[in-house]
Amino acid sequence: MAQQAMIIRHAKQVLTSQTKVPLTGNEMEDGLLVIENGAVWIEEGRIVMVGPDTDVWNAYEASGKNGAKVIDASNQIVTPGLVDPHTHIVFAGSREEEFEMRLQGAAYMDIMNAGGGIHSTTRSTAAATEAELETAARERLDEFLRHGVTTIEAKSGYGLTLENERKQLRVAKTLDESHPIDIVSTFMGAHAIPLEYKENTDEFVRIIIEEMIPVVAKEGLAVFNDVFCEKGVFTPEQSKRILEAGKQYGLVPKIHADEIVSYGGAELAAEVGAISADHLLQISDEGIEQMAKAGVIGVLLPATAFFLMEPAAKARKMIERGVAVALSTDRNPGSSPTESMPFVMNLACLTMGMTPKEVISAATINAAFAIGQAEDVGSLEAGKKADVILWNAPNYTYLQYHVGVNMVDTVIKNGEIVVGNRIVIQTESFTVSEK
Repeated sequence: MAQQAMIIRHAKQVLTSQTKVPLTGNEMEDGLLVIENGAVWIEEGRIVMVGPDTDVWNAYEASGKNGAKVIDASNQIVTPGLVDPHTHIVFAGSREEEFEMRLQGAAYMDIMNAGGGIHSTTRSTAAATEAELETAARERLDEFLRHGVTTIEAKSGYGLTLENERKQLRVAKTLDESHPIDIVSTFMGAHAIPLEYKENTDEFVRIIIEEMIPVVAKEGLAVFNDVFCEKGVFTPEQSKRILEAGKQYGLVPKIHADEIVSYGGAELAAEVGAISADHLLQISDEGIEQMAKAGVIGVLLPATAFFLMEPAAKARKMIERGVAVALSTDRNPGSSPTESMPFVMNLACLTMGMTPKEVISAATINAAFAIGQAEDVGSLEAGKKADVILWNAPNYTYLQYHVGVNMVDTVIKNGEIVVGNRIVIQTESFTVSEK
């Protein structure tokens, strides 16, 4: 059955961009188009036209069509669906006890090296069935949807064995096929060194390269290959071997870089042609220059820095030196247990000095580029997926001014309303939980 056409009318502002490359420098601000009293015309799950309300409505009437569902967006703003380009959503268990330990002075890496942290989640994930992992991850995805996220990246990395990595990635694939949110998967077998390989890290690197990557690629379980390049985890030399091996099997490099100490991760991202380098709290000036030159997107995770009580990444310096910046929640059980991209956007302004326009660019079109999805999502343009958010806000600045509040009213995914009045809706295409 043909999908009913839809026209969103009388929006206080419609925000979008028109670009074939990630926005950098001043374009992160100037490249965001603000259409006052705007409208969006949708047919068969795709955008037909975006522009001033009168222009869009006149074009629709001139088309000779009728019967479109009209949504009155008066007193609201309209944006593309948010894109979250860095998450770890398929896992079991939680780690609130470590939160209390850190409040008492324990360091994140010390907890992990003692067998907690990632290792704790790895044990819980190994013990869970695929059905249990799917149920837990689906609930997280529903929460993301309520907060305006319509496309997401999901990493493995809580398996650290071939079978458990495959288990996580199979769950992500199942959810991509059955949940409104589009999921792009990343293999991250190189998330931590298993305790049994602590004295022989190169052997685990060999296992990742020779045993894990070929199977993951053959089974089509991931698009990207990520590694935690960090002192005490994977060295730059080991990280390079893992990322180059992934490239041989068609997996695009990503990298957790320079989070705890400045370790050359950003420079490595540029060297291997990574699509993005993420975290970057301790990035060097040389790393910034190399990323800008190579066109590596910097995915910044201000909620992680906030939760770990660390200084935020130097977003202003990166933007001024030409790095395309994207934003993400880094949803995970240890260092960023949040599904709220709006909160991340607030933090980007308050802890990294980004402007409200830069923040929207970073959470939509640049985030889409960071996971290779910008041809389909990240902006409201004719031909793209009709992933649209209606916010109860009078203007784009208010989104960042009214801190810590979810102002998402309506979420439209592929031309279907999947969240209305903040309630997740069951549609003919998708089954999701309600709260």
